[in-house]
Amino acid sequence: MQKSRVTLWLAAPVMSLLFLVSPSSASGSKDQVGGLTPEDEKAIKATIEQYRAAWLSNNSKGVLRTFTDDAVLLPAHGAGAVAGIAAIEKYWFTPGGPPTIITELTITVDQVEGNQSVAFARGLDGVAWTVTEHGVTRRHSHPGTYLNVMRKLADGSWRIQAHMWDDGPERVE
Repeated sequence: MQKSRVTLWLAAPVMSLLFLVSPSSASGSKDQVGGLTPEDEKAIKATIEQYRAAWLSNNSKGVLRTFTDDAVLLPAHGAGAVAGIAAIEKYWFTPGGPPTIITELTITVDQVEGNQSVAFARGLDGVAWTVTEHGVTRRHSHPGTYLNVMRKLADGSWRIQAHMWDDGPERVE
């Protein structure tokens, strides 16, 4: 399957979810029956904060725990989808890869909408990291945007089902 078809195939369900949970797609507001409760919104934001804190503490298992087992990453610039927690772990935490340390990570949560089982959160982010290769450490950073599709699990917790992002211009020092 061509890369553009895969991207389109994955983007269609994400966009459909957005229309289903968007308040403009239904008559009513967040307070409608089945909408997100204040506790749900707080839990979604807490999951995003756990994700941020795990990256900053170099805790790969903590990062992965913020995702569902069948989560999908939709990386920036049209890169192919990364499906499943094992693939996500390999993508971000490649065994034998150069030491990479996240040194800064800011995440805003500009919008959270949804219902009792699925929601989305979107906002801005900024990340800085260092990579050490052949004894040389380089610092990288860039701003970006993100969209998370969140799913509520049976235990009432919220996890990231799909994570999509785009990056602004990267700086390398």
